[in-house]
Amino acid sequence: MSTTHNHVAAPDSGHNEHDESHHTHADHGTAKSYLTGFILAVILTAIPFWVVLGKVFESSSTTALVVLGLAAVQIVVHMVYFLHMNTKSEGGWSILALIFTTILVVIMLSGSIWVMYHLNHNMMPGMMPDTTGDATTGSIKSAPAMPAMEGMKGMEGMKGMEGMEGMKDMPVAPKAP
Repeated sequence: MSTTHNHVAAPDSGHNEHDESHHTHADHGTAKSYLTGFILAVILTAIPFWVVLGKVFESSSTTALVVLGLAAVQIVVHMVYFLHMNTKSEGGWSILALIFTTILVVIMLSGSIWVMYHLNHNMMPGMMPDTTGDATTGSIKSAPAMPAMEGMKGMEGMKGMEGMEGMKDMPVAPKAP
């Protein structure tokens, strides 16, 4: 006689593989963490307004640096408390993507500033302070005369431009109406 065993599946306990794997993802935050992030964001917004409107610093460049520094801190607060970016979320890929993006933005901004500075320097030589022109009047001293062409190679047959005397008698094409 053979005995048969019927295996009956255990009743579903309400957990499946998807629910258990859900706990491995990044934390979605609590009300306390959102409230902390919100308070920090409000403070980091109010301080620059106070610095600018209260004219706390005499130098505008110092004020700009303080405001930019507080903006950078606020970006970090938003990323940590609202976007939940840390080294553990998504296996660290979100931080690596952020670092890569930051490097690209720095390269593009610094390269653009470098190109614009050199274009300005090379295209507007009379307006730059290190040139010989007078920037207040816009006048540029004339360039020194070209040296004589007698000593240059290949210019032996060009002396006096012989044979070009008849060019002044050539007819001129009529102008279009």
